[in-house]
Amino acid sequence: MKNLKWYDHIFLKIVPPIGALLIKALMSSCKVVYETGLERVQKALHTSKGKAVYVTWHQRMSYNFHLFGPRHLTMIISLSRDGEYAVKTAQLLGFRAVRGSSSRGGIRALKGMIEKINSGASGGVLADGPQGPPRMAKMGAILIARETGVPIIPVTWGADRCWVLNSWDRYMIPKPFAHISLFYGEPLWIPKKANKQKLEKYRLLLEKSLNYGTEWCDKRFGVKRPWCK
Repeated sequence: MKNLKWYDHIFLKIVPPIGALLIKALMSSCKVVYETGLERVQKALHTSKGKAVYVTWHQRMSYNFHLFGPRHLTMIISLSRDGEYAVKTAQLLGFRAVRGSSSRGGIRALKGMIEKINSGASGGVLADGPQGPPRMAKMGAILIARETGVPIIPVTWGADRCWVLNSWDRYMIPKPFAHISLFYGEPLWIPKKANKQKLEKYRLLLEKSLNYGTEWCDKRFGVKRPWCK
């Protein structure tokens, strides 16, 4: 990659393994104490032969490293310099990756994700990533699901204790030994012949499901987490 610095080749051998180890240790210390919707997800996966597009908010990404790394989900990771570190770390956590973002290589990334799912993989997509606006779903996951025929699974979580970063979406990281609430939304099946109007309908349904699930998770612990600056 052209924008890598000379020292990145050294740091890429050091930083991702340390980061992956810390993520595994932190997330493994947390405990899920509330969970809803898993049964309907299992029914959808039985129909789709185990394949799906799992979708969450960028803010709620961190605990999903623990949930979905062992399932070897395929993620879209940017072509940026930071993306190089993200790819190495994600691979060590069990994920696979296609490269691209909404601003660079987006069409190629969508096509790559579709190819991976058609070949038997499952995908993971950030509904409002990588730069927002927060909690407004974009069309990417909808298009992937339409082209592959697999369900979209909305998934989000909350925590009784967490760090909230001063980022555009107030990114959350559960603290050690936090209690976790976990929400799986109703699977969304996107018809192959869905036109632009129907696609927008499903996009709004996804957005509504994720927002409802996020509020459900936060209410388990009696606190509403901030989600934008």
